Amino acid sequence: MQRLARLLAGLWAGLLVGLGAIGAPAGFAVATVEVAGRTAGRMFAIEAYVSLAVAVLLLLLTRQTVPTEPDQLPAPALNTHLLLLLGTLFCTIVGYFVLQPMMAAARAGEGSLSFGALHGLSAGFFALKGLLVLMLAWRFTAR
Repeated sequence: MQRLARLLAGLWAGLLVGLGAIGAPAGFAVATVEVAGRTAGRMFAIEAYVSLAVAVLLLLLTRQTVPTEPDQLPAPALNTHLLLLLGTLFCTIVGYFVLQPMMAAARAGEGSLSFGALHGLSAGFFALKGLLVLMLAWRFTAR
C-alpha cells in the first residue's frame, strides 16, 4: 500500500507541475486566447476530477495504516498526510468547483468580482494545491 501511495503522489505532483508549467502556457503560446482558454479550461476540468479521485484514494490508502484501537493514537506523519490531503481537496473544490462557475458568470458580465480577480484566486488555489501535493509526495518518500 505504501508503494502505491508513493507512486500516486508522485504522478499527481507530475500532473500538476506539467499542466501548470507546460500545458497551459504552451497553449497560450501557440493558439488564440479564446482557443487556448477553452483548451486550458478543459485540461483543468479533467485535472480537478483526477485530483478528487487521487485524493480520495490516498485518503483510503493512508486510512488503512491508522491504528484501529481506541487507545492508540495515529503517528504524527499520518496526521500530516491527512492534513495535506484535506488541504488538496479543499483547494480542488474551491479552486475549481466553486470558482469556475463564478468565472463563467463574470465572463458573461454577471457577479460582483471580475474575471481577472477570480482567475487569480483560482490560480492561487491551484498553486497552493501543487505545493501541498509536492509536500505530500516528499513526505511519502521519506524514510
